[in-house]
Amino acid sequence: MRNGLRTTALFSLLVSILIVLSLVFEAVTFLNGIKISWLWGDQWAPPFNEYDLKTPLVGSLIVTGIAMVVAVPIGLASAIYLSEYAKPITRKWLKPVLEILAGIPSVVLGFFALRWVTPNIVQQINPQAPGFTLAAAGIGVGILTIPLIASVSEDALSAVPNSLREASSGLGAKRVTTTIKITIPAAISGLVAALIIGISRAIGETMVVFLAAGGGGNQAQFTTSAFDSGTVVTAAMAATTAPSDRLSEGVALQSLYFLGLLLFIITLLLNLIADRFVRRVRIIY
Repeated sequence: MRNGLRTTALFSLLVSILIVLSLVFEAVTFLNGIKISWLWGDQWAPPFNEYDLKTPLVGSLIVTGIAMVVAVPIGLASAIYLSEYAKPITRKWLKPVLEILAGIPSVVLGFFALRWVTPNIVQQINPQAPGFTLAAAGIGVGILTIPLIASVSEDALSAVPNSLREASSGLGAKRVTTTIKITIPAAISGLVAALIIGISRAIGETMVVFLAAGGGGNQAQFTTSAFDSGTVVTAAMAATTAPSDRLSEGVALQSLYFLGLLLFIITLLLNLIADRFVRRVRIIY
């Protein structure tokens, strides 16, 4: 049994290493096959040998930032309500419903962001906004991320011992004071973990951005405005793999591996930073 478990663990590690090596080798091949100046231009357009890195990277930052503005307050407020204020019977019903929301297909939220969020929210804020915007994609990704952040945060808050709440109440603190000054600081490591998971989920989302931001094409102009069409790393990868004679092989296809390596590095750095922070602030009861 020990040998079988060890073999399984080593096999998983081997697969992970092979995936990373394949990304590295193909990314190096991509860099050797282009001019470095191609990585700094005005658009991401593989059919025209335009591989401007800042176009998908800045798009990813915009979409992720908007998603976190939407998801963090709502998700954290939902977690606090379920953990600190909801009655047991209410929590019993709401928690499974919240977790079921996380199972909504992203393509559904993509169409929702395109057909409802864009005309009713984005274009109300900016009437000149086109039909595909990074803002609509960010709101859609934020809605998709809310259940994940809420569920993980609620688990972290529920793990705080009731003795801390009782001690605070015994000193005369109100429930809201106990929540803000006792419960949340005690659960900060779990809340940070929920935030990092949400950010990683937002960065890795594909279909919502593919549909709502206009990232489904093989050409995207660089922009720093959330009210413009654009693309992100994952949507650019999805567009590159679309059936096309000009994109099915060669440098254009290898650019997919290069973007995948960048996405892997970004996610890895986020997790390393979060792990270091959690280790420093974690309190064991």
